[in-house]
Amino acid sequence: MLVLSRKPGEAIVIGGGIRLRVLEVRGNHVRLGVEAPPEVNVVREELHRAVVAANRQSARADDRSAALVASRLRARGGGKER
Repeated sequence: MLVLSRKPGEAIVIGGGIRLRVLEVRGNHVRLGVEAPPEVNVVREELHRAVVAANRQSARADDRSAALVASRLRARGGGKER
């Protein structure tokens, strides 16, 4: 991990197209500004983690559903391979 120190008004550039600027430091809170191209998705980490967890849960539910359908087809004799 790269650790940088910046003062309010200073910025870092990531990949040539993303600029992260320190807007304000107040106590233990830092306000950041992010300038990025429209195709770059910028979200808070906790929101990203929640979306990833929801996607994983949904994928597991889909796997269980597919297994249930396959087992029912086999039970009917409709799942035989040719």
